[in-house]
Amino acid sequence: MSIISKYLTREIIKYFGIILLTVICIFLAVDFFEKIDNFIEADLPFSTTIRFFQFRIPFIIAQIAPVCILLAVLVVLGLMNKNNEIIALKSSGISIYFFLRPVLSIGLLFAVFLFFLSETVVPITINNANMIWLKEVKKKSAVISKEKNIWIKGNRSILNIKYYNPTNKTVSGVTLYYFDLDFLLTRRVDAKSGFYKNENWVFHEVVEQIRDKETGNYRIELHEQIVEKLDFLPDDLKRVIKKSEEMNFKELYRYIKNIESEGYDATIYKVDLNAKIAFPFVCIIMCLLAIGIAIKIKRGRTLSICITYGIGIIFLYWVLYSFCLSLGYGGILPPIIASWMANLIFLSFGGLTLLNAE
Repeated sequence: MSIISKYLTREIIKYFGIILLTVICIFLAVDFFEKIDNFIEADLPFSTTIRFFQFRIPFIIAQIAPVCILLAVLVVLGLMNKNNEIIALKSSGISIYFFLRPVLSIGLLFAVFLFFLSETVVPITINNANMIWLKEVKKKSAVISKEKNIWIKGNRSILNIKYYNPTNKTVSGVTLYYFDLDFLLTRRVDAKSGFYKNENWVFHEVVEQIRDKETGNYRIELHEQIVEKLDFLPDDLKRVIKKSEEMNFKELYRYIKNIESEGYDATIYKVDLNAKIAFPFVCIIMCLLAIGIAIKIKRGRTLSICITYGIGIIFLYWVLYSFCLSLGYGGILPPIIASWMANLIFLSFGGLTLLNAE
């Protein structure tokens, strides 16, 4: 590795660390002031609050790492441009493509780091944080198995949902158990599907079993549709379902197979599965964009303009990335295209920017 490559690597990693620490502090501060009232109302010890935010840190790092690597490269190359160091290198016959190898190597390193962080640490810590928030802060009595079943305990009732689709807010494979004061089963409702409407749950293709108080026998009734007033909302289910970020690639793949084997739609999870591979690659793309932008901008106002461009690029990428994922969730785009489209568009833009800079 040449002296210049070592210098670039050292400076980029240094500024990456500074920017990452700054952004984490901002995220935690905003998150803290948003949620502190909930922790106070739940009368939880301060140590639990600290543990919650500690568990959130790996997830925050996984989300903001591409942002930080883009800004770090922009700052380093922007300062070099401002100090005429890039002009001096060009005068010595060194092409801007000389910067590609060390910078893209760093991008690849961070992409690999981000993938393994999301595969190993994030699923464990974000699950712990969600459990603290759900059970200790919100006092919800809902639990979900590692596979897919959701169990919710109500007032003398237990609800089991095999699958919840957060996109259209529908439930499938529903079983309701109602008990008397002696905890004897008085009524059971099995429904193929259901949805929330006008503060009630509407269930379809229902088999209802009702216990006769005198004989103790159960009579069976079939319904095309029934309406039930239950003490939980779609948002409650959204909090307790097993989220994609709580599973690594292998677990999510197995989760998809289990869902599909029972005839449920796993489109949203297929999109997230492809996104687990696609998202880390944005570190490389952001490095490519940063080189072209930092070198192309005129000297004198380089740093401020670089940071402005960087924030703008980050905003546009997140809008496009989220939009493409939404199209995938809705079934408009195939999962693999929805996950990779934003990367391909910005990769093309980065290549054009680099060519114009030269």
